Amino acid sequence: MLDSKRQTLVNRKISDNAFTDDEIKKLSLKFRNWTYWSEPIIAAKPKILGFDDIYMVDVPTVFQLPNDKTWYMSFIGYDGKGYQTFIAASDNMIDWYNFHLAMGYGPAGEFDYGGCVLGAYLYESYNLEDRRTLKQLDGKYWSLYGAYPRQGGYELRPGYEGIACSNDGFIWERAVDKPILSIFDSDVKTWEKDCIYQPWLLEHEGRYINYYNAADGDIERLGVSFSNDLKNWRRYDNNPIIDIGGWNSYNALFSSDLKVFRYGDIWIGFFFGVNRSGAHIMIAFSRDVLHWTVNPEPLYFAGGHPNGLDSEYAHKISIIRNPMNDILYMFYCATGKQGRNICLLTSQSLN
Repeated sequence: MLDSKRQTLVNRKISDNAFTDDEIKKLSLKFRNWTYWSEPIIAAKPKILGFDDIYMVDVPTVFQLPNDKTWYMSFIGYDGKGYQTFIAASDNMIDWYNFHLAMGYGPAGEFDYGGCVLGAYLYESYNLEDRRTLKQLDGKYWSLYGAYPRQGGYELRPGYEGIACSNDGFIWERAVDKPILSIFDSDVKTWEKDCIYQPWLLEHEGRYINYYNAADGDIERLGVSFSNDLKNWRRYDNNPIIDIGGWNSYNALFSSDLKVFRYGDIWIGFFFGVNRSGAHIMIAFSRDVLHWTVNPEPLYFAGGHPNGLDSEYAHKISIIRNPMNDILYMFYCATGKQGRNICLLTSQSLN
């Protein structure tokens, strides 16, 4: 329990790092007024040889490999049992090909038996406008991943996080045979007592930061943990770093799936908020990677797509700049009239 003097110092630091309403409105302008791609980029039932049972896709993450101009996207496919991660390739970020399994189900009875959700990669740079190039460490590529212990449903609790590595960026395997984060850890708090969800990895000032969302009942909030070696993690004392909003807010029920990038001299975080009307893409700003000011007005509302592709949910984004046309591409999981797909918004029309 913090004493009153220490709490005053904490409150002062939060206040000093906060943004004004005018500042967040101005900073958010670049990330509004998106243009729709008319059809899903990856359909709910993608044609992947040997995986005909998949009927939902989710969690897109676009990346590149060193000295390779091709874009790659990892995403999960759900087949009624659980989650497996696939990777596809593209030359233009519109047409995707060479689908293959990147990381499948873990062994029966273990924390990732229900599936592995890659997407929290270690990058060479976290600058928003840089290439999203995977970084090698000890001769391997690295990613944190979400995991579930049981098969037979969608996001079956309790949920865990693990760490995976790859020699080539295409085929991934466990790096450690135990979770790096779970509800059974000694430092778990009430806000995360029921389920741990998807991570996001950031390397900053000589240490690693894991942004993750977790559940207490039907409410999800965002917290962080820290590591010096990617394998051993400790939670931040002042979690959650992004709480839910008020009852009438767009993140009244969930603040989830934070994706953090450097933007000029500040940090920006894209996340999704959930309220009674659906899931919406939102943004927050930070000066120090820990204290965040949320823009209460979503960047993009569920139901915005004219073809009804996201009439229920718009969430779980992956954003990257195409240096060929200086356009931002924002991939997201869209749930609506064509099921759960991966769709695309761009900062300018591609026509």
